[in-house]
Amino acid sequence: MYLPSHFRAGEAAERAFLEGIAAADLVTVTGDGLLATFLPLLYDPAAGQAGALLGHVARANPQWRTPALGEALVIVHGPDAYVSPSFYPSKAEHGEVVPTWDYLAAHVYGHLVVHDDSAWVESLVRRLTEHHESPRARPWSVDDAPPAYIARQVRAIVGLELVITRVETKAKWSQNRPAADIAGVAAGLEADGHFAAAEAVRNAAPSP
Repeated sequence: MYLPSHFRAGEAAERAFLEGIAAADLVTVTGDGLLATFLPLLYDPAAGQAGALLGHVARANPQWRTPALGEALVIVHGPDAYVSPSFYPSKAEHGEVVPTWDYLAAHVYGHLVVHDDSAWVESLVRRLTEHHESPRARPWSVDDAPPAYIARQVRAIVGLELVITRVETKAKWSQNRPAADIAGVAAGLEADGHFAAAEAVRNAAPSP
């Protein structure tokens, strides 16, 4: 990842981003070329020295059967939005502005471990379900479904664990622009309906 120092996310922001992962792209380099799968993930800070990302894929997916050469990569995307030059007050001053894109993204590298084990997979499914259902007024539970049905579903998937070796997180929120331009970007994004990106721009603005 190209990561200028002024766009590098702090440790606390990076940890919060990892904890908020819902799904991301797993990419592996194999003898058959690049393989990629979009899959649900759960961050486990207690697994390994730097934590791990836990997920599952369909048993029919060839990626889990094909050995990865070296590290695997998970690409995580946060909010993002197009930034128009018209957002910048400096456009009226000198016109030396161009479009860009603001975004939050992380590249998580690690060693991929396959868990073809029904107990491990069911435990992960329960953790994933509880993670996503807990905010709901009436959370659905794995135990709401017939046990035999759950057993069949678990046998149809395979667990994956990315034991993290390093993380690169880029939070590009116009921090390299003058204060007036940053305020203009936040206002412009908000007007375009990109509320999460607008809030991120305001939160990332350097202190005066």
